[in-house]
Amino acid sequence: MKRGKRYLDALSKIEKGTSYEVAEAVKVLKQGKAAKFDESVELVLRLNLDTKKADQQLRGATVLPNGTGKTKRVLVIARGTKANEAKEAGADYVGDMDMIDKIASENWFEFDTMIATPDMMPALGKIGRVLGPRGLMPNPKTGTVTMDVAKAVEDVKKGRVEYRTDSFGNVAIIVGKVSFEEAKLVENINAFIALINKTKPSTVKGKYILNISISSTMGPGIKIDTSSFEN
Repeated sequence: MKRGKRYLDALSKIEKGTSYEVAEAVKVLKQGKAAKFDESVELVLRLNLDTKKADQQLRGATVLPNGTGKTKRVLVIARGTKANEAKEAGADYVGDMDMIDKIASENWFEFDTMIATPDMMPALGKIGRVLGPRGLMPNPKTGTVTMDVAKAVEDVKKGRVEYRTDSFGNVAIIVGKVSFEEAKLVENINAFIALINKTKPSTVKGKYILNISISSTMGPGIKIDTSSFEN
């Protein structure tokens, strides 16, 4: 693949074969800005997991200390007082069967996160086949099926991110923007890695975090030394 001048310039700032401390990796990433727009910063962890085993399939959500720099549009599926609570908390869209029908009939997806109360899940099941592939189906594990819709909305607006291992044991999340102060990116990265360590399955043997890297949207990956995160 032919790479652009900005990408190659960013690549030239990375020492080949080097694994950096977190703060240094962030500094290198910010120096090697590869695009004209404010790129997102992605953190990728490769974990020693056998995802064929149910207890080694990690999935959840967390609110990063400094958010992600991205404003998410929230749809809440709820009725009555819970719908009112969602509106007061700042949800962009609130409804029940009217919104479900809108998605089904109009293929409407002008939202980034869907939150639902438990009583609405049977109705949502009818459009699960269109929500699932887009990663929009509410799930108790990620806090998007809840009676506390106000807190769920507030968490999403603050910068809540969902994470899930793929079939190879990789976890990838957005931890901020290139424009973030270095200290804020470092804090977000450290917070998420601490969470992953905390949720380490008891059945995992040997080295848990095999590889860590960060990259901007258009930039090359920068390896982070895993030794300081080992339990």
